[in-house]
Amino acid sequence: MLVCSRCGAENRPGRKFCAQCAAGLAISCPSCAAANQPGERFCGECGAPLAEAVLAGEIVIPATERRLVSVLFADLVGFTGLSDSRDPEEVRELLTRYFDTARKVIARYGGTVDKFIGDAVVAVWGTPAAHEDDAERAVRAALDLIDGVTALGSGNGQQPLALRAAIGTGPAAVLVGATGQGMVAGDMVNTASRLQAAASPGTVVVDEATYRIAGRAIAFETVGDQSLKGKALAVPAWRALRVVAGRRGLLRAEGLEPPFVGRDSELRLLKELLHATQTERRARLLSIIGQAGIGKSRLAWEFQKYVDGLVSDVYWHQGRSPAYGDGITFWALGEMLRQRCGIAETDDASTSRERLAETLDRFVTDEGERAWLAPALSALLGLEPAPQGSREELLAAWRSFIGPTRASSTSSSTSWNGAGLTPSSSSPWLDGSSSNGDRPGEPASATSLPCNSSLFRRIP
Repeated sequence: MLVCSRCGAENRPGRKFCAQCAAGLAISCPSCAAANQPGERFCGECGAPLAEAVLAGEIVIPATERRLVSVLFADLVGFTGLSDSRDPEEVRELLTRYFDTARKVIARYGGTVDKFIGDAVVAVWGTPAAHEDDAERAVRAALDLIDGVTALGSGNGQQPLALRAAIGTGPAAVLVGATGQGMVAGDMVNTASRLQAAASPGTVVVDEATYRIAGRAIAFETVGDQSLKGKALAVPAWRALRVVAGRRGLLRAEGLEPPFVGRDSELRLLKELLHATQTERRARLLSIIGQAGIGKSRLAWEFQKYVDGLVSDVYWHQGRSPAYGDGITFWALGEMLRQRCGIAETDDASTSRERLAETLDRFVTDEGERAWLAPALSALLGLEPAPQGSREELLAAWRSFIGPTRASSTSSSTSWNGAGLTPSSSSPWLDGSSSNGDRPGEPASATSLPCNSSLFRRIP
């Protein structure tokens, strides 16, 4: 039984207010809004002291803060007519899969689902943690969510599904410590909702603030001023087209980038394999083989832009196998190691050794394993002759550092915080020793994307 601290009356478990005097039985912490029992002096979630008014059993409204947030509104198009022609259980199953897809996509970009309203999704970035690229993350999530819903409809075997979304960025009142429904409120939230209603199916519309923040990494086109219900002035809006750079505009090409067309299903497969690798902790190898100029490198570039926008840590190793010269068997692997160590082609042997040692100290905690890896990695970089031992042992050392596949970080002295991707892009010539699949000397235009399963912990 719960005893009221104000009147002493006994109340059944689960009640929030006293049945005799209406005093609050679950006390909200003024710092984090967590529920505490009457009589407790410190919050059980954050350790903050509870005020005397709280101890007396008075109702406390959680604190609010003014923050810059980005709000995403997404809504299924034509869902009312779709549900009218289907069995209720089918509709419930479809909504469940749709909500699961929305949760996964939003979480990948560091957002938080605020609420589900019928077939609409409301998500927010900027609370409880804020980042400089929250608006860009919201746009990336919206584009990915539209693609996911399209795939969900195509795999359903019936009427295709379409989603429309809108994003607004601006100041809002945020409920401190709240999770779920009712996290944010303000005029910006209403504006984003109205913009979503004005968007066309399969598109993402953003306001001016979102456009200015995300414009370096996302390609937009103007859709003109929108007359929205309840707004005295027209609101300028832009349509998000595609991702054209890494996070915060990094890696952006100098010239105009043509649209990525005709390879949506292949790019979706790459994304699914990456996330399956992180979930199942099992390595995968994907080889993309085709004639020169067919778009293998562009597919890898689109995938790299996608990976760069995720909040989870992913180690990207990339190398090329040239079609000329001697001693190029493991050239691509050597380039990947130089990239990991920050070694430039112009660095001398002394500088290369120093940076290799610094990298080993950072990622390998066991001194004995560092002593085992250093000679093998030095040989891969051409700094030292290959150590004595079998070829399998040498390859094992390289694999252990470039892409550890151990089942648990607790049993490994190699410290990794993310999944590893090692694309060997546009390899015109692959030696049989390095490809383990093509015949030596046989031309094979391919892009290999091994996804490593070493996702030990997720860091936003």
